[in-house]
Amino acid sequence: MDLSCLKTLGIDQTNSGAYAGKWRKTKGEAMAVRSPIDGSTLATVNLADAADYAEVSRGSLAAFRRWRELPAPKRGEYVRLMGERFRQHKEALGRLVTLETGKILPEGLGEVQECIDIADFAVGLSRQLYGLTIASERRYHSMRETWHPLGPVGIVTAFNFPIAVWAWNAMLALVCGDGLIWKPSLKTPLTAIAMTKIAAEVLGGEWQALAGLVIGPDSTVGSALLDDPNVPLVSATGSTRMGRIVGPRVAQRFGRTLLELGGNNAMVVMDDADLDLAVRAIVFGAVGTAGQRCTTTRRLLVHYAIYEQLLGQLAAAYKQCKIGNPLEKNVLVGPLVDEAAAKAFDHAVRSAVEQGGKVVCGGGRAKVPGPLRGGAYVQPTIIRCDEMLPIVREETFAPILYVIPVESVDEAIALNNDVPQGLSSAIFTNNVRSAEQFMAAGGSDCGIANVNIGTSGAEIGGAFGGEKETGGGRESGSDSWKAYMRRQTSTVNWGNELPLSQGIRFGNF
Repeated sequence: MDLSCLKTLGIDQTNSGAYAGKWRKTKGEAMAVRSPIDGSTLATVNLADAADYAEVSRGSLAAFRRWRELPAPKRGEYVRLMGERFRQHKEALGRLVTLETGKILPEGLGEVQECIDIADFAVGLSRQLYGLTIASERRYHSMRETWHPLGPVGIVTAFNFPIAVWAWNAMLALVCGDGLIWKPSLKTPLTAIAMTKIAAEVLGGEWQALAGLVIGPDSTVGSALLDDPNVPLVSATGSTRMGRIVGPRVAQRFGRTLLELGGNNAMVVMDDADLDLAVRAIVFGAVGTAGQRCTTTRRLLVHYAIYEQLLGQLAAAYKQCKIGNPLEKNVLVGPLVDEAAAKAFDHAVRSAVEQGGKVVCGGGRAKVPGPLRGGAYVQPTIIRCDEMLPIVREETFAPILYVIPVESVDEAIALNNDVPQGLSSAIFTNNVRSAEQFMAAGGSDCGIANVNIGTSGAEIGGAFGGEKETGGGRESGSDSWKAYMRRQTSTVNWGNELPLSQGIRFGNF
């Protein structure tokens, strides 16, 4: 494979696993970074340990204490320059994302575009960190509510979006006046090194340590991050299992968490839907990123009147999805991230059949050319189910779509909500009543509810996140910036009296 993007982005054959204003000589295990495309080694990273984490934390905290004094629009100028660097390196970064995750190149490039877009959003936000003026009940008093920088923010990212999720957090945190401590997935450390190099180069001088990076095991650096009293917010993206550890542990020290966890997303297709539109959305939602998005369409709730017709159209569409090297043109399905993910796929398909489901297409490992046999390639799979099987309630990070018949919008909404997760949802219908019912208070219980578009592919302007076991966090756009700041209410007495609130009189004082 062409690895020239590594050189372009300053990735060496052996790399440090910690950045604290400078790259540390980490002494942890030398970890080989393998591409899921063919299993070949891209480079090695010397992992960080607890001592490295402590240095990264100290550096980020010291830089934060100076950075918070910089006016927000000035901080926004640094973020603007980062966005420009992302643009300059879009091709190389996109290719590296594909090499490290296995997602197809157009999706790798799209992920870099998300970083560019959120940088643009954050630049505008740097002049809009608005507070409130509040009417006081006391004469000659004024009240206001203002927002202030919070501190170093811990950012824990997953392998499937190795740079976009960091950018969602980092760009907002930086304009809000915070520092960063990034713990990326051990499956995708090279993209983290590349983005940190870009951020540190732009920040320069006294601000470089803001872009803290620590690559190491959960048991050491992960544990240190969760327990660090100098990190007031931990933003963590990953599994629900991970969230059950992160949330309570950070709460024990009264820290905050922003959790983006599992998704088990449903799309409803009613009998009045535009089926051609629905099929395109379903295929991308269920097959894109080889089913390894938190917003992947995993459940399809179809009105019984069009159930067989839609299944036939989907089976035909799936046959057109070329599986292979994600760097090649016309390939739509790359590998799963590793063999463990493929085994989870095997288990889910086997369980679905044992529980009464029937495989419509796919269901097994994909045949790929010899050079790709070091990767974990599976067939995009459709399984028809008469009801919500136990396996359907679980999230399997693979391209498996369970198709279930429904008789009404009410039944579809009930089944949409009948899983522990609550991230994304969608309905395809041309009936305004059905659409509004789906989005109403008694409709979808997810953080995202779409009409006539799929479950995946969120724009950065809206807050991204979900409810229930998805964690309740919100990242990216809207007013998500408030998670990265602390709120302060102030009252100013500009008169010569001292009236107490609620009309209280306290003796002769």
